[in-house]
Amino acid sequence: MQTASEQQPDLLSTLVPLLGGTDNMAAVNRRGHRFSITLKDQSLADTDALAALPAVAQVSLHNGHLRLELTEEAYQTNQKENRLMASKYDGLARIIIQNVGGKSNIISLTHCITRLRFKLKDESKAQTEVLKETDGIVTVMQSGGQYQIVIGNHVNDVYEAVCEVGHLTGAGSVDEGGNPVQEAPADNAPKKFDPFGAFVGIITGVFTPALGVLCACGILKGLLSLFVALGVLDGAGSTYNILYSLGDAFFYFMPILLAYSAAKKFGLPEFEGMIIGAGLLYPYMVSSSTMDHSSLFMIPVTMPSSGDYSSSIIPIICAVAFAAWFEKLYKKFIPETIKMFTVPLITCTVTFALTLWIIGPIASAAADLLAMFFSWLAGISGVVYGFVIGGLWQILVMFGLHWALVPMMLNNLQTVGQDTILSAMLGTTFAQTGAVLAIWVKTKNAKTRSLCPPAFISAIAGVTEPAIYGLTLPKKKPFVVTCIVAAIAGAAMVATNTIAYSMGGLGVFAYTQFINLSTNEVGGMIVAIVISLIAVVLGFVGTFFTYSEEPAKK
Repeated sequence: MQTASEQQPDLLSTLVPLLGGTDNMAAVNRRGHRFSITLKDQSLADTDALAALPAVAQVSLHNGHLRLELTEEAYQTNQKENRLMASKYDGLARIIIQNVGGKSNIISLTHCITRLRFKLKDESKAQTEVLKETDGIVTVMQSGGQYQIVIGNHVNDVYEAVCEVGHLTGAGSVDEGGNPVQEAPADNAPKKFDPFGAFVGIITGVFTPALGVLCACGILKGLLSLFVALGVLDGAGSTYNILYSLGDAFFYFMPILLAYSAAKKFGLPEFEGMIIGAGLLYPYMVSSSTMDHSSLFMIPVTMPSSGDYSSSIIPIICAVAFAAWFEKLYKKFIPETIKMFTVPLITCTVTFALTLWIIGPIASAAADLLAMFFSWLAGISGVVYGFVIGGLWQILVMFGLHWALVPMMLNNLQTVGQDTILSAMLGTTFAQTGAVLAIWVKTKNAKTRSLCPPAFISAIAGVTEPAIYGLTLPKKKPFVVTCIVAAIAGAAMVATNTIAYSMGGLGVFAYTQFINLSTNEVGGMIVAIVISLIAVVLGFVGTFFTYSEEPAKK
């Protein structure tokens, strides 16, 4: 007897004749509703006929590579009927869903750079040890109310496969059919409210979607300063001005951009959140404006110490959180016939006013105090400050708590134009790099050796989760060595007054953030490079002389 999947051909088979037949296709890959097909002879493909198909939204063909995008309706229909070509991660996705307790145990699913982040109804139903031993999974962590499965740099592909195989709606709660539902703890698994865990979850949800672009903009600004310092670009020229506009756009319009991800996090319509952020940045409201915005309905408006809300972080997150709560509170009382425009009108107006009167001033004051506290702590003992941040950074990453420091970093950069948290944690990446290299050189275990190359490459680029969870933490001593080396590097960075002036990338791509954006001085970057290389050497030496293989189990 044929199975349902055998009875129905996959969607690709219906497209094959228009692609020149199976013999003309050298490679086929699918990611979500997009197909990427490499053709041996592109002249055999009929792109006009493909584009005319009702299921096809877009087709492009260039240098033998054909990209085909399905319409959303066709994608959903074929997904439900299991007529899509299988992804190479479908098998792993089925194992993951089965061993987190099944689809019925999943409340929501999101992902960050390297991890799938589940919220489960009952974490005791998850088969953690089975998942840890599964090929393709580095390890499993439970932190901040999330069940985190560490995958690696290809986590986005696995995430899409899990959503597709399980018919799940990503970044939201799902029921048995994969439809969004209200998040609620299982009756048999009551949990105490964890304020700090909730805070970490909020920061993760808001910043994770923006992290890549945020780093890219920081790198661009750093490179522009480097090119000016080297005489490659004129700091007053049009090329510099245009590219700097791109690099600085994220930072200037941060309230609007963060409002989008915050709205998705809190369940507010994205455009409502973004219009609140846009209102804070309207030309009338910025510090350079000559328009009067000192009061609203005769109630005084207190602007932040910077003069306006450009580049601010905490106020818009708090505002969107309030807007989401407020809208759910009153929305049910609004007649359906006028909801479309009345709800946004009430939500945006009330939230915007309260942001200017209460939320913004309080949040900005708290952020200013926080920055002052860390500046004070660094002033009391900068070396100890750098030592502690460097030594603990990997542990914070391990539990997902490092996100709690991200607003502090950005707040320092936006209020005082510099930050030492970024300086103190620089050495952690390179300590891990050195430790992985030492294990790679010394190990005789085939499985351990196979983990080293991807972990080493990722660590150089600043993504250390594969190194931490796959190698140094399980072996214990290498992890301790890297913490010690990172602490030494953090103390050295602060002791040499090496300061970050922007938020760049990770790993070697972080060097540009130590270029002084005001003077284009590159001395800080040179010191950062030297200290990071020393961290690699110390991590390698310390691990090489303390690492030993566990005897094989008989």
